[in-house]
Amino acid sequence: MAADSEPESEVFEITDFTTASEWERFISKVEEVLNDWKLIGNPLGKPLEKGIFTSGTWEEKSDEISFADFKFSVTHHYLVQESTDKEGKDELLEDVIPQSMQDLLCMNNDFPPRAHCLVRWYGLREFVVIAPAAHSDAVLSESKCNLLLSSVSIALGNTGCQVPLFVQIHHKWRRMYVGECQGPGVRTDFEMVHLRKVPNQYTHLSGLLDIFKSKIGCPLTPLPPVSIAIRFTYVLQDWQQYFWPQQPPDIDALVGGEVGGLEFGKLPFGACEDPISELHLATMWPHLTEGIIVDNDVYSDLDPIQAPHWSVRVRKAENPQCLLGDFVTEFFKICRRKESTDEILGRSAFEEEGKETADITHALSKLTEPASVPIHKLSVSNMVHTAKKKIRKHRGVEESPLNNDVLNTILLFLFPDAVSEKPLDVTTSTDNNYPPSESEDYNLYNQFKSAPSDSLTYKLALCLCMINFYHGGLKGVAHLWQEFVLEMRFRWENNFLIPGLASGPPDLRCCLLHQKLQMLNCCIERKKARDEGKKTSASNNVTNIYPGDAGKAGDQLGPDNLKEIDKDKGEVAKSWDSWSDSEEEYFECLSDTEELKGNGQESGKKGGPKEMANLRPEGRLYQHGKLTLLHNGEPLYIPVTQEPAPMTEDLLEEQSEVLAKLGTSAEGAHLRARMQSACLLSDMESFKAANPGCSLEDFVRWYSPRDYIEEEMIDEKGNVVLKGELSARMKIPSNMWVEAWETAKPVPARRQRRLFDDTREAEKVLHYLAIQKPADLARHLLPCVIHAAILKVKEEESLENISSVKKIIKQIISHSSKVLHFPNPEDKKLEEIIHQITNVEALIARARSLKAKFGTEKCEQEEEKEDLERFVSCLLEQPEVLVTGAGRGHAGRIIHKLFVNAQRLTESSDEAAAMTPPEEELKRMGSPEERRQNSVSDFPPPAGREFILRTTVPRPAPYSKALPQRMYSVLTKEDFRLAGAFSSDTSFF
Repeated sequence: MAADSEPESEVFEITDFTTASEWERFISKVEEVLNDWKLIGNPLGKPLEKGIFTSGTWEEKSDEISFADFKFSVTHHYLVQESTDKEGKDELLEDVIPQSMQDLLCMNNDFPPRAHCLVRWYGLREFVVIAPAAHSDAVLSESKCNLLLSSVSIALGNTGCQVPLFVQIHHKWRRMYVGECQGPGVRTDFEMVHLRKVPNQYTHLSGLLDIFKSKIGCPLTPLPPVSIAIRFTYVLQDWQQYFWPQQPPDIDALVGGEVGGLEFGKLPFGACEDPISELHLATMWPHLTEGIIVDNDVYSDLDPIQAPHWSVRVRKAENPQCLLGDFVTEFFKICRRKESTDEILGRSAFEEEGKETADITHALSKLTEPASVPIHKLSVSNMVHTAKKKIRKHRGVEESPLNNDVLNTILLFLFPDAVSEKPLDVTTSTDNNYPPSESEDYNLYNQFKSAPSDSLTYKLALCLCMINFYHGGLKGVAHLWQEFVLEMRFRWENNFLIPGLASGPPDLRCCLLHQKLQMLNCCIERKKARDEGKKTSASNNVTNIYPGDAGKAGDQLGPDNLKEIDKDKGEVAKSWDSWSDSEEEYFECLSDTEELKGNGQESGKKGGPKEMANLRPEGRLYQHGKLTLLHNGEPLYIPVTQEPAPMTEDLLEEQSEVLAKLGTSAEGAHLRARMQSACLLSDMESFKAANPGCSLEDFVRWYSPRDYIEEEMIDEKGNVVLKGELSARMKIPSNMWVEAWETAKPVPARRQRRLFDDTREAEKVLHYLAIQKPADLARHLLPCVIHAAILKVKEEESLENISSVKKIIKQIISHSSKVLHFPNPEDKKLEEIIHQITNVEALIARARSLKAKFGTEKCEQEEEKEDLERFVSCLLEQPEVLVTGAGRGHAGRIIHKLFVNAQRLTESSDEAAAMTPPEEELKRMGSPEERRQNSVSDFPPPAGREFILRTTVPRPAPYSKALPQRMYSVLTKEDFRLAGAFSSDTSFF
């Protein structure tokens, strides 16, 4: 058995050579990708149009493959083109060379301004690149490079793919590619040389031609002529004769009234540095033939002035510092701060040595202490103001974040009515700096939920922005806000209306802070009207009209207008806004005690119209023109009513939450209805007081005419009469209107409980303002700042009239309105908006910089001016712009002058000569021939020289097929690259 087992053990040592190696697996993966992407065969496209590489759409698709554990990414780059109908041509095209080989000779797209480097070097419309997947990986050894290249060659041969396939070798920054393209009986090898330094013998055309010819190694003795395309690039960095015009704002001059480009309420604009750093002039000779031109180490015919084609591109300064962008960004940074106003200004500010410690905190207890002074001198506002003086005294002028001059300037800007002894009752402020109120720009606040551009809130936002940027940063912001809140309290205490706010209830389209200020104004208005009413009632003793806003509205509007308003009062939904959650009964008691006694007993009765008719009418505003009471035919009087309570959006939310929590039970629904009908009940009581003997039908006819239906009827005598009745909803059992009517007593508006407790609401607003941290404040006002920034950008753009910027501004507005309309927008989205505004600012600054450099304003001829403006706008929007007329055109002459000036400044040591005007320089230099002999040339040495050499020759034997050969070379100070595509015949060699 042992002898038998020996030969069996040898069987296991047989090596299986059919197993695929890693290399074979890699090749099959490459083939698989090429098949998946359908890159097999020779799909011929139409000839390439001029400039298609830049204007056309390039697309790419990628996949990942690996060689053992080394990952490669395979990317297919291609120009999107319309498919051409190739049916029926296949037999004719069997022997045709691949598309990419034909593209090597195409001259329409030499030196594209924006394209993949392989497109620039080889003029290809489609190619595949295999590169290491990780950015740090690189194929460095020669054996690995050869292995990859042979893999590519096998894959192309196996699949019949005619698209060039490249492999990236060496470090990625070197952009080194080797590749191959195979067709029926033909092959093109793509090779590359990359050196740091240009060898001396190859710094000119004749040396490059020698390389090209030796590389082709064509066996024919009279070599076919080589076609040449040349491009020299000259860089202009020195703009000394055109200094950057943006002056930094003169901050110190702000207070003295002299303003250096900046004042409160105006945003700064522009770049702090020149946003155009370089101008690149490319001079081109597109179609030259060998022998026509001389360019060697001794002499060159390549004079840029004589070049038939000029094109220009500008290099933009990377992220130039822009004033408006910085302004808004710095303000946005406050949103992320956590400190409160007290923490920023320091609690010690409120501490005072001696007896009187922390006056503000003890303001209320001071009021109750026995005092020798008359009590009217002790009030909360007096306490606050004495504390304010002590804060200033304690803090000291040098410690105060804002100096008094700046603070006073701002406060006068915000409150222009404070100039006079007694503040004016101004509810709106108009200023020439703001767009008219009916314009589209003015109404942007609706979209941004900010505030109108002539409002106090908007001005405050701009002032805080400026303080933050120039006058003390966050501390300055906290200081100004503290002063602002004190000013609000002062105005409330002294019945002075706040200027710069539209009258009426809070505008829910504006930001919450603006609504709060409007609410405070409403409170001041009510309080003021009430106080004035008390004075008049004290002097007149008897008053029939409630001295509130309703009376005032009656004076301002006519009876006809009021009828319209009253008609629209209709629906119960109106009372939603009117419900006040005030618990205490609050009467505006007048001094007419007898009147109260007289009406008190009878108003307590629940009697019908007969008893009510005995009452004395009270609180009438004016007589209704047409209507009379149904029961006694007396004229119907419109009563003086209380205005519904104004509400801000946070109060409305609170109220809706309370109402929602009442649930759907019958009890909850009833309570909800009662809460919502507070305004309705008040109006019913006023109506009953003004119209003794009235009925619910009378009230409905005035208050909600749609709920009183009148029909024409024929009575017994045959006359047509109108018969009216309440609508169906009014007849529903236990209807809220009927219930309210039954409970309503005839009480005029002046003696009713207040629907709107202005004292309490004002204190709530003042408390809300006082507890705002600078971060909260910045979040409230950021929409106003963005609104202002966009208006500023629009204003500046209108001076330049750049169509692309107009489109971008529209996009920013629509984007901002989506982001800002929701509460608490994300920081990332806000940063995005600010970044977009900064980009537009930089664009406008670039336009201004170019206009200054090309002197568009100095053009005398209208046609030339238009051409130059078009040229400048193209420079901003396109990667490269062709100069019409090259060096002889109007723009060309200006560019020439710019280079001449820069050359004179750099090469001349004499200052006086350096400052000679360019026109005189040109005159002095004379003709181009004289200039050439001159020691100082017009242009600096070219920063980059590019050559494309092309020819069609048979390789490798004289009887081989004639195929395209191409070599691209670029020479710069620190870079020398040759990229060659050499085709050979694989059938006949």
